[in-house]
Amino acid sequence: MAESSGRRDVRNDAAPPVSISVFFPCYNEQDNVPKVADQAIAVLEGLRADYEVIIVNDGSSDKTAEVADRIAAANPRVRVVHHPQNRGYGAALQSGFRAATKELVFYTDGDAQFDLNELPPLLPLMKEFDIVSCYRMDRKDTAIRRLNGWLWTKMNDVLFSLDVRDLDCAFKLFKRAIFDNITMESRGALIATEILARAVRKGYTITQRGVHHYPRTAGRETGGNPRVILRAFKEVIKLRKRIVSGR
Repeated sequence: MAESSGRRDVRNDAAPPVSISVFFPCYNEQDNVPKVADQAIAVLEGLRADYEVIIVNDGSSDKTAEVADRIAAANPRVRVVHHPQNRGYGAALQSGFRAATKELVFYTDGDAQFDLNELPPLLPLMKEFDIVSCYRMDRKDTAIRRLNGWLWTKMNDVLFSLDVRDLDCAFKLFKRAIFDNITMESRGALIATEILARAVRKGYTITQRGVHHYPRTAGRETGGNPRVILRAFKEVIKLRKRIVSGR
C-alpha cells in the first residue's frame, strides 16, 4: 500500500464557484447602464463566479441599445436582449429570466439605485431558501410613491397569502429552476406579485433581507405612471382568479 504524503489536494476541497446570471431591465437608461454593468462585473469577478450579465433593453428610445451593445462587445460574459419596442417592465423581466442559463438568477433595475456589493451576502441564504426577496430600508422615492408601494404590497400580501415587506423591490435572487416550473404572463407592474405568488403555491420558500436604496442620479423614473398603476390594479384580480384556479 502506497504511503500517503499527508498533503491534501486543495482543488478537490475548494467550494465550486457560484453559478449566477445577473440581469437588469433598462428603458432609457443610457447614462446608468455602464455604471450598473461595471459594478455587476466587478462584484462577480470578486466572487470568482461562473457568471453572465444580461442587459434587457426594453425598446429604449435613447442610446441605451448602442451603449449596451458596446459593453457586450467588450466583454464576452455580457449579453444584450433587445425588445424592438417597449413591452413593459413585466415583459422585460420575463426576457431576463428566460435568457438566464446559470444555477442562480438575480435581477436589479438598470437605474443604479442599488449597490450590487449587497448581493454577495445573499448567496449563503440559497442553501436554505429558494428566493431572497429584499426590501428597501430607506426608500429614496417621493412620499406618494412610498405610500403607493406600501398599499400595493399590503393588498397583494392579503390577496395571495404572501408575507413580503416590499413586493416590488428590484433586488431579488432566485434559483433558476423555479422558472422551469412556473408560468409568467404579466407584462407590467404585476410581474413581481405573479412570480412570488406562483412560486409559493409550488412550495418554494422565501426569505427577506434589507438593502440600501439610493436616489436616482440620471434618467427618469417610469414606474409611477398613473396608467401603469391603474392597469396593475385591474390585472391583480384577474391574476388571483387564475392562480387560485391553478392556471
